[in-house]
Amino acid sequence: MTLRHLQGSGMTSQRTRDRMTKRLIEQGITDNRVLNVIQKTPRHIFVDEALASRAYEDTALPIGYNQTISQPYIVARMTELLLENKESLGKVLEIGTGCGYQTAILAQLVDEVYSVERILPLQKKAIAHTELLKLKNIRYSYNDGGWGWEDIAPFDGILVAAAPNEIPEALLQQLAIGGVMIIPVGEQGSEQFLHRVTRTENTFQIEALDSVIFVPFLAGKE
Repeated sequence: MTLRHLQGSGMTSQRTRDRMTKRLIEQGITDNRVLNVIQKTPRHIFVDEALASRAYEDTALPIGYNQTISQPYIVARMTELLLENKESLGKVLEIGTGCGYQTAILAQLVDEVYSVERILPLQKKAIAHTELLKLKNIRYSYNDGGWGWEDIAPFDGILVAAAPNEIPEALLQQLAIGGVMIIPVGEQGSEQFLHRVTRTENTFQIEALDSVIFVPFLAGKE
C-alpha cells in the first residue's frame, strides 16, 4: 500500500475525515482525545477497496465472515465511555478484533491493547492493517473471546465488539478493581443495549445505556 493510499484522496481524503469528525461532534461525542484520533486514522484502509469510498459514512460496513466494521459513531461512543473520567488507561482487553479499526483507535489512546479474535483470517487482516499504521502496543490472540485473556488479566478496561445474551463471567473476573467494561448485551432479533460495567472492591456496577445493534457473541474459533 502506498503512502498516497494511506493518506487518502477524494472520498477517502483528510477533508472527508474532517467532515466525519464534525458529524461525530454533532452526534454528541465530546472527548477531544477520541475525536482527534478518529480524525487522523484512515478508516478506508480497514475495508475492502470496493467499499473505501463509503468508509467515512456513518454506517457499519461488511468485512467478510458475517462480520462488520462498526459505524464511526459507535466506535467513538464506546471509546469515549471507556475513557470517561480517566486521564489514561494501562492495559485494555478488546474482544472481537475484526478488521482492526477499533483496535487502532484504542492503541493510540491507551498504554497496551490485548485483542482477541475467533476468526483467524480476520485477525491476519487486522494485524496487517495496524502494522501499516506502525502501532507497536498491540498484542493479538486467536481464541474464543468468552475466555478473555486470563494470563494478562486484570485489565483496566475491556471493550467488547459483539453482543452476548448476558455478560460473560470470565470477563467480569478479569476486570481490575476500578476498571470499566463496555459491552453490548442482548439476543439477536431483540433489543440490545450498550452496558457499562464498573468493578468496585465488592461488586460490579452495571448501567444500561444506548440501544445498539451488534453481531452475536459466538463461542469457539474459525
